[in-house]
Amino acid sequence: MEGPTHASTPSAPVQAAYGYCEAVTGSQARNFAYGIRLLPNDKRQAMSALYAFSRRVDDIGDGTLAPDAKLVRLEETRALLARIRAEEIAEDDTDPVAVALAHAARRFPIPLGGLDELIDGVLMDVRGESYETWDDLKVYCRCVAGAIGRLSLGVFGTAAGAHEADRAGEYADTLGLALQLTNILRDVREDAGNGRTYLPAEDLAKFGCSEGFRSERMSAGADFAGLVHHEVRRARALFVEGYRLLPMLDRRSGACVAAMAGIYRRLLDRIEREPDAVLRGRVSLPTHEKAYVAVRGLSGLDARTISRQSTRRRP
Repeated sequence: MEGPTHASTPSAPVQAAYGYCEAVTGSQARNFAYGIRLLPNDKRQAMSALYAFSRRVDDIGDGTLAPDAKLVRLEETRALLARIRAEEIAEDDTDPVAVALAHAARRFPIPLGGLDELIDGVLMDVRGESYETWDDLKVYCRCVAGAIGRLSLGVFGTAAGAHEADRAGEYADTLGLALQLTNILRDVREDAGNGRTYLPAEDLAKFGCSEGFRSERMSAGADFAGLVHHEVRRARALFVEGYRLLPMLDRRSGACVAAMAGIYRRLLDRIEREPDAVLRGRVSLPTHEKAYVAVRGLSGLDARTISRQSTRRRP
């Protein structure tokens, strides 16, 4: 994969636009912000621009507008993305997110089509789609999370001489699926309150949970713990595959990914230990535990461990 195209120091309007995106990221995405603080300044700015644009798309889908109005707003956002791709955004444009993302896309080989995929995924939410099988849900997860993994890889790049670097995009996509499935487990109660159920219908039926998750108590005969443990095993397998990306990245990019993914893996551990907790509220990690995960990532411990495991798996 090509490395970044380093440009001169950004102009004052572009620096201000990046500052806005970093403020949005810091206030709205604590786990994400915790990971990207490990990056050098130019990559951190680019990741903040990607997050701020993605957040705008998500906020349209999760907002209070009528569905028809959401569809209009999403298509307007897609049109803005087309202008960014066509390099039609001036540095003094009044939209700081567009300014920052346009500059980031000139700095790094970011596959902006991934943001079109994100819009497609949010359109699925607006249309109220549900998912019969895991294969069905994977399509949604690849749009809203796998695409973010591939976009991020455009910023990170791969380290010179990295083994199997041609598969980095595949692993980034898989790691995105692991994070999204963890999110889905964490948010089952909140999503149910918004009229959304993401877990596959065939899994819900298998464990007697087809009535959904609108209360802290499941119906008689429901095996909610069994359902959670089933999905946790699926998420763990995705993490194992996706973590093969780590040895392909430079030290600080690998630390960033290890920190973010490590936080979600620990969330998964908590959910596995106490499945009913997600019916009572959002499960989260304390700051000191996030710091520990970040230190592990920065030390390269996770990357080295995954590298050894991957080597042992090869014939």
